[in-house]
Amino acid sequence: MQKLTATAVATVLAGGLVMTIAPTSHAATSIRSKALSTATAQKGDPYRDGAEGPNAFDCSGLTYYSYGKHNKKLPRTAQGQYNKSSKISWSKRAKGDLVFFGTSSSNIKHVGIYVGNNKILNANSGSYRGYKVVVAPISEYKYGGRKVYIGRVNG
Repeated sequence: MQKLTATAVATVLAGGLVMTIAPTSHAATSIRSKALSTATAQKGDPYRDGAEGPNAFDCSGLTYYSYGKHNKKLPRTAQGQYNKSSKISWSKRAKGDLVFFGTSSSNIKHVGIYVGNNKILNANSGSYRGYKVVVAPISEYKYGGRKVYIGRVNG
């Protein structure tokens, strides 16, 4: 269950004291947490090129589906998702952020969702992980001159 902090506001009304509790939370953190939870539930589902769920996924289809389940519409491709995300430095990455791979920021070819400990959850198209949604080290996707970029979905 999500922890909420509360701010108490006291107001004097017609000689009485009325206490209002106003919950506060960080919507952006919440959407990332929810999307990560949805993506985690897809672990083991098969990879299929062009698929966006609910029973099979490609890399950007998984992120599209996971955020979409929580009313946050992302572009359908990894490049489109990169273009629309807020760019975050490596040191500020957080669970639920998107991790992109490409030879440049205009040539993004893969995306996953950061799960912590330098790992991502992603729909893997490689036979070495069984063509399915898996958790894997970010380092596995840094080959052939690929760089890593971090994007944050706000809202």
